Amino acid sequence: MPILTTYEDEDIWVFDKPSGISMLRDRSGAQDLWSQISARTAKPYLIHRLDKGTSGVLIVAKNPATQKKLTRAFHAREVTKYYVARVSGTPPAGTHIVDLPLCKGRKSRYRVAGERADISLNDQRFTVAQNRQGVDAQTTFRRFKVIGNDAIVLLHPATGRTHQLRVHLAWLGWPIVGDHLYHGADAERLLLHAHYLKVPGWQPFKLKLPESFYA
Repeated sequence: MPILTTYEDEDIWVFDKPSGISMLRDRSGAQDLWSQISARTAKPYLIHRLDKGTSGVLIVAKNPATQKKLTRAFHAREVTKYYVARVSGTPPAGTHIVDLPLCKGRKSRYRVAGERADISLNDQRFTVAQNRQGVDAQTTFRRFKVIGNDAIVLLHPATGRTHQLRVHLAWLGWPIVGDHLYHGADAERLLLHAHYLKVPGWQPFKLKLPESFYA
């Protein structure tokens, strides 16, 4: 599956990552994204990653100085990110904050650092009575379209924990459609899209939501 370039200058590329392709080569031997990118230049530099099933905006550096600058920006939470997902079920209207810490679970999964029954909603904020150690993880979401028994939601992760959006939504009872890891789904693809990305020094990069999200 070819990867499309949506922006390029002397320091970065911005790609439209397809769903269903891993960032790096794995044991399966399947086509990976980094091999395609490396074929275009002698030395690309990784800044951030998207999960195999996630589509959307991906930035790659062309030199070590830009990689260092933008990696620091991600770590310092100076990068603004918005995702769009189609979820199973109908979250409440309005803007909500999910303030649920995460910890490692079983078989490469993550979980909320607490019990599902202890999650509560107060003043538009979901929290949990913690009973195990975890790392802070915060997501803001807003529902903007209902499609049958599903909904389209806009997601803003204030933190960048592994699988954060997928875990938060699944634990609240609105798993992302196509999420085999946290929902046992049988859909062909994960309906999670990196829609908007703003890094210091560049204009925002935004990619249209794939039509498959509305099917």
